[in-house]
Amino acid sequence: MGEIVAGMLAPHPPHLVYAENAPQNEPRSEGGWEVLRWGYERARKSLEDRPYDAIVVHSPHWRTTVGHHFLGVPHFESLSVDPVFPNLFRYRYALDVDVALSEAICDEAAAAGLTTKMMRNPQFRVDYGTITSCHLVRPEWDIPIVCISSNRAYYTFSNDVGEAQMVALGEATRRAIAASGKRVLLLASNSLSHRHFTEEPELPEDMSCEHVYNHNQYLWDMRVLGHMRAGRSRQLLDEMPDFIEQAVSECKEGSLTWLIAALGFPEYPAEVHGYGNVIGTGNAVVEWDPRRGGA
Repeated sequence: MGEIVAGMLAPHPPHLVYAENAPQNEPRSEGGWEVLRWGYERARKSLEDRPYDAIVVHSPHWRTTVGHHFLGVPHFESLSVDPVFPNLFRYRYALDVDVALSEAICDEAAAAGLTTKMMRNPQFRVDYGTITSCHLVRPEWDIPIVCISSNRAYYTFSNDVGEAQMVALGEATRRAIAASGKRVLLLASNSLSHRHFTEEPELPEDMSCEHVYNHNQYLWDMRVLGHMRAGRSRQLLDEMPDFIEQAVSECKEGSLTWLIAALGFPEYPAEVHGYGNVIGTGNAVVEWDPRRGGA
């Protein structure tokens, strides 16, 4: 029987890959955003005693209007350029896809009544959110991935409809993994509060210019992290529509709700490996270890 070895909130600011001077990334930096990067280091160390066969990531930056889409090509190689920060992120990637697991989650979600589609275009450019989160969690790129798109139900209908869709998708993901016989790591590739600065400093990694955009965002981020640390996942989802609106949260893309549902609405505490701001947005590296809940 398959299992989820861990779930992680794994935000994708390209600044973090830039700051660590990843060999796949063309721009060079002098560092920056160390608290978040060290948080990812702690997360990687935490996972060392739990081998896994695949990484399933839900990304806010593969946006699909009709349905939930899944990568369905065994291998991708290309150059990923961030459309907002091309000066920071020009990353040459090569990754493998666990097509069998991707198809299994797609089929399980369809059986649950969701609209789904496998993406079979070999020329498809994998989004930078997927690439950044996967790099920061597993820079060796030696584990195949499954990538799920961000459906626009939140925008087309309402936050409540979007939340219901993501809960159903998360539960379908859990069932498909259980039936697969595989050990899987789940990644929700999103920030928390998400209002950005509109101008970048001359030196992007100048940390004297980095802080939370406003105090309201900080208070909301701390409230949400408090729920995670206390195991209050149901309360977190109850408050999610308000968090989305009042903190302009990237959770509106559904990744965190999908993760919490896939983990079975954990009542055990999550481990916050790091919290920090990137261009004003709130980002946290958070891990849920099912062993803490007796699983």
